[in-house]
Amino acid sequence: MTGTELMWRISGGSGDGIDSTSQNFAKALMRSGLNIFTHRHYPSRIRGGHTYVEVRAADEPVESRGDGFNFLLALGDSFARNPSEEAYYGKEELKPLYEHFDDLNEGGVIVYDTGLIDEEDAAEVNLEEKAAENNWHVYPIDLRGLAREHGREVMRNTAGVGVTASLLGLETDHFEELISEAMSGEAMEANIEILNAAYEMAEELEHTHDLEAPTGSHESEQAMLSGSNAIAYGALDAGCRFIAGYPMTPWTDAFTIMSQNLSKFGGIAEQVEDEIAAAALALGASHTGVKAMSGSSGGGFALMSEPLGLAEMTETPIVLLEAMRAGPSTGMPTKSEQSDLEHVLYTSQGDSCRVVFAPSNLQEAYEQTRTAFELAYDYQLPAIILYDQKMGGEMRSVSKDFFDREPDGDAGSVLTEDELEEAAHDAAGKFQRYQHGAEDGINPRSVPGQKGGRHLVSGNESMEVGHISEDPHNRVEQMERRLRKLSSIRDQLDDSDDSNQTAHGPAEATYGILTWGSQQDTVFEAVDRLNEQGHDVRALGVSDLMPYPEAEVSAFLESVDECLVVEMNATAQFRGLTQKELGRFGDKLSSLLKYDGEPFEPSEIVSGFESSIEDTQPTTGNMKYVPAAGD
Repeated sequence: MTGTELMWRISGGSGDGIDSTSQNFAKALMRSGLNIFTHRHYPSRIRGGHTYVEVRAADEPVESRGDGFNFLLALGDSFARNPSEEAYYGKEELKPLYEHFDDLNEGGVIVYDTGLIDEEDAAEVNLEEKAAENNWHVYPIDLRGLAREHGREVMRNTAGVGVTASLLGLETDHFEELISEAMSGEAMEANIEILNAAYEMAEELEHTHDLEAPTGSHESEQAMLSGSNAIAYGALDAGCRFIAGYPMTPWTDAFTIMSQNLSKFGGIAEQVEDEIAAAALALGASHTGVKAMSGSSGGGFALMSEPLGLAEMTETPIVLLEAMRAGPSTGMPTKSEQSDLEHVLYTSQGDSCRVVFAPSNLQEAYEQTRTAFELAYDYQLPAIILYDQKMGGEMRSVSKDFFDREPDGDAGSVLTEDELEEAAHDAAGKFQRYQHGAEDGINPRSVPGQKGGRHLVSGNESMEVGHISEDPHNRVEQMERRLRKLSSIRDQLDDSDDSNQTAHGPAEATYGILTWGSQQDTVFEAVDRLNEQGHDVRALGVSDLMPYPEAEVSAFLESVDECLVVEMNATAQFRGLTQKELGRFGDKLSSLLKYDGEPFEPSEIVSGFESSIEDTQPTTGNMKYVPAAGD
């Protein structure tokens, strides 16, 4: 590690406060002037099981996790269900130490809590030999005993932060400030006392390492947010005032943030009995004229297929979130994967008529959520935000002024009563809600209670006033009109000054890398490295999944000789979508796939790209290279 970057991990058991401690550590670094990126790894258990958070901090912007890490604070797992090495899941107390050996970079630092992991335990996992091989600098410290001496045992996390700060040459001011903001009274005083006692104790140790924290400054005030925060704030600013849902990892984060904030804006949040009810309730709210949303993950979103199809047929706007996780079925519910793409594009009955965005970072998450509401309520269809645990859970620093923009109170294509008076009605006075022939596919709608807006709404195919119809001519007219919305939306997005697709790298290059969603910024960092190493590479990150951005992707693929598609699934779903939409480029496309539950690191993409040039399988990481058809 140099003085321009820090990659720090804190590890322990679920329930040991790893997440909250890491957030405070990252926030303190941000307040000191650094740019922050965090990566969270946790098991599918409420208590116990190895969990860690990685904090990457630098004086320059950081948009991805790094390659490995340089500093480990290993607290051990105080909730280990079986301390025996013969246990089915291994000796869980020690996993927060030894499971990081493969990722700790040469010359790195290890601080471990001897109050839970004694030196005999460390010998069991060959720590001394590993440290000698890799020039690691190891500091065994009784953090538990230190915390107990000055306060309570649970405060050993604070002791660990104090030791970290001392070993890296960080001042404690920002840490004390955060403790004071979060606590009061005796708890605050005890934590500050433990922080400083640990700092002073570490100062007296012989510092054998040469690692130090970077320094930096910000031009504007910063906030530290996750993708889930950005989605929720985008929805609120888009005018969303109703959400219904049922908890399911990892969608729960966005649902919780919305639920905590909606009442401040006069909105309502409902937790219901299942995901079918959640989507149906949100659909009902939208039918009455309220901007509404729902969402889930994996199997929960599968239950929403029926109300999703109902939204398409009745042309009722709604925004849905789908937070991907490793499947099928329950799979690995706390691990990242991009394997729900086909599920989200095509689930429900009949031909799909929906918008699907896959933002790559918190800025895109905010902007594309607002766009999703705009399109859903203008074109009267479902809009879906597709993301994963990586994008939803990682924390980044961002300038607060990014969010300085006007909220949107537009109700979309809803007629006023004066406009309804002039609109077409049948002989019985019913509003012709589903007229044929609209060039852009949009028929303005009414909401219940409006004078002159009475019509029928059914999940069946219907005639112009909503009565059920199986007439072949009517079916063709209605289906083609609904599908024209997608062409109109694509034209609107293509004509916009701000594309949702992001190019990176030289304007002209021999090789291309195509990716989507949460892997974009990691790919971009890898592209920078590849070009520095003498390769000739550019990349395109795609967010518009339906309707597909044919023109932009075509132009990109035409500009390169070969293209590697990077995604986190086993079946190359985005490559398949691209070949479906742009089949003429099939012989240019190869795949780099990862589906072990861990997102790519930049070095893995560099290695995978070089393997693709040589047409060999990568020798590092759990990755798979799939060559172009016909190779």
